Amino acid sequence: MIEVVNPTTEEVVATLPSATPGLVDAAVTRAVAAFPGWAATPVAERVAVVRAVADGIAARADELARTMTTEMGTPITFATRVQVPNPVGIARGVADVVADGYFDGEEIGHSLVLREPVGVVAAITPWNFPLQQMVAKVVPALAAGNVVVLKPSELAPLTADLFAEVLTAAGVPSGVVEVVHGAGSVVGEALVSHPMVDMVSFTGSTRAGRRVSVLAAETVKRVALELGGKSANVVLDDADLGRAVKIGVANAFMNNGQACSAWTRLLVPAGRHDEAVEMAVAAAARHQPGDPALASTRLGPAVSAAQRDRVLDHIRRGVAEGATLAFGGVDKPVERGYFVAPTVFGDVRPDLAIAQEEIFGPVLAVLPYADEDDAVRIANSTVYGLGGAVFSADDDRALRVARRLRSGQVDVNGAAFNTAAPFGGYRQSGNGREFGRFGVDEFTEVKSIQR
Repeated sequence: MIEVVNPTTEEVVATLPSATPGLVDAAVTRAVAAFPGWAATPVAERVAVVRAVADGIAARADELARTMTTEMGTPITFATRVQVPNPVGIARGVADVVADGYFDGEEIGHSLVLREPVGVVAAITPWNFPLQQMVAKVVPALAAGNVVVLKPSELAPLTADLFAEVLTAAGVPSGVVEVVHGAGSVVGEALVSHPMVDMVSFTGSTRAGRRVSVLAAETVKRVALELGGKSANVVLDDADLGRAVKIGVANAFMNNGQACSAWTRLLVPAGRHDEAVEMAVAAAARHQPGDPALASTRLGPAVSAAQRDRVLDHIRRGVAEGATLAFGGVDKPVERGYFVAPTVFGDVRPDLAIAQEEIFGPVLAVLPYADEDDAVRIANSTVYGLGGAVFSADDDRALRVARRLRSGQVDVNGAAFNTAAPFGGYRQSGNGREFGRFGVDEFTEVKSIQR
C-alpha cells in the first residue's frame, strides 16, 4: 500500500494500492489494444476531447488545488493561481495547435511528409507540479493519437486520480489512458523496460533520468526527459537591483523552492554584492513558513521528511564550504511538518556545491561577478541548462546576454511564463520539449511518402 502523508501535519491522509510488474503489464496490454481505435479517431474528435479535458480541469479547480496542497504542500494561493491554470492553458494550447492543421501534412518536392502517433507512451510524472506535468505529457500524446500508461509520483497520487476522473468525463475511451501507482524502482522500471512501450516521457531528477535512458535503450525507445536545473538570475549593472532581487527571491522560493526551473543562483555585480544580499534577506523574511492551506502563506513544507533532510544537508554543506549564511539555516522554523526555513547564502563561489547542485528547497545562493563576460561564464558553469533570467535597463543588452545563456528558457526583466512556448533544457537538464506545437512534436513520428 502507498501511504499519502500530508507534509504539513505529518499525518497519513489516504492509502491506495501499489501496482506490481504484473499489473503494469496488464495496463500496457490494454493500452496496446486501445491504440488502433484511438489512432484512427478523427483529429476533430480528439481535439474535442482535449478541450473537454481543459474544461473539466477548470471546473474542478478548487478540488484539484486543495488536493495538491494536502498531499505535497504547495501553498493554496500558488495552487489556485499557477498549479491549476497552467494545465488548463497547456491543454487549450495543444487543442489549438492540432486543430490548426497540424496533421494535414507538408509537401517537400515530390514527398508528402506526415506526422503520425508514436504508439504506446509511458508517462512518468513528478510530485512538485503534479497536474501540470501530467497534462504536459498526457494531453499532447492523446491529441496526437497515442495511448498512455501514466505513472504519477507516489507522493502525489491523489491528484492523479482526480485527473483520471477528468479524462473519463471528457470522453477518453477505456484503455487509452491507464494509471499505475507505485515506486519508480518497481513500477517505473517495469514500465520503461516493457517491450510494448514505444516511448517514455519522464520528468524528475537527473539521476533518475539517466536510469530511464539506460533501461529504455534496451528496446530503443524514444525518450523525452525533463530533468534538474540550477538556473541563474543574472542582474546586470544597469538593472533595478531592488526589483530584480525581489522578483528573483520569489521565483527561487516558489512552490516551496521545489521547482526545477527556479532561479536558485542570484548573480550580481561584485561591487553591489553586500547590498544585494541585504535585499535578498529582506525579501526572504517575507516568505515565512506556515500552513499552506491558508491564503496568506507563501512558503509551505518540503514534500517529505526525506526531502527536508536533503535540503538541510545542502545548507550544512554550504556553511562548511565557507559560504556566508545570511538568513535562515537548519533550525526548525515550525514545530510540526517538514518545513525548511527560507535561506540565503552570500559570498558563494561558483565551484561550491550549493552553486552547482540542485537543492530543491528554499535556498538562494548569491554570487558576485566581475563583468558581463564573467556573469555569463558563471551562469553557464553547471551541468544544467533549464531556465534562467536576465535583468537590465537596456532590453537589447538583456536579449544579447540571454542569447549567451546555455539554457532552454530565459526570462527577461521578469517576463511571465508562457504555456505555449517550448519548455525543456540543455545538457543534463534533459532533452525534448513540452507545451504547444513543440510538445506535440515529441509524441509523433515523421513519415515521408514519395509520389
